[in-house]
Amino acid sequence: MADVHLALGVTVLVLNLATGVWGAVAWFQERPSVGFWYVLRAAQASVVVQVVLGVLLLVAGREAEDPIHYMYGSAPLLVNLIAEGMRAGAAQRELPEGVDFATLGATDQRTIALRIVRREMGVMTLGALLIVAFAFRAAQVSGHLF
Repeated sequence: MADVHLALGVTVLVLNLATGVWGAVAWFQERPSVGFWYVLRAAQASVVVQVVLGVLLLVAGREAEDPIHYMYGSAPLLVNLIAEGMRAGAAQRELPEGVDFATLGATDQRTIALRIVRREMGVMTLGALLIVAFAFRAAQVSGHLF
């Protein structure tokens, strides 16, 4: 089971790095990307499975050599939750105060919708890159990297 945990840790790193790079490129190009969201959801799922597997290992008596591994290993789950919460508020921050979106013209609606999607992608991209940093540190303190 520890080998699966290690392999899944690499998967978490790769998927979140791919998400971060994809999201950053799309954000800088100001181009929404449907594919980004699929990769993001796969990256988030890998984090959940990784944390659950880590908890199962701990319950089974396999303790980490360095206790800080638990913080670095569980932090990605917290980052995902916080990023999703921030993403949920993106529309309120982009829609002007007191403006009814439904009464706007098609061009204005499209402009605001693109700004909302770009803000959401930016938040989730930063979250994915932060997860890469935490996952990398978790691997380092566990002795599996340098």
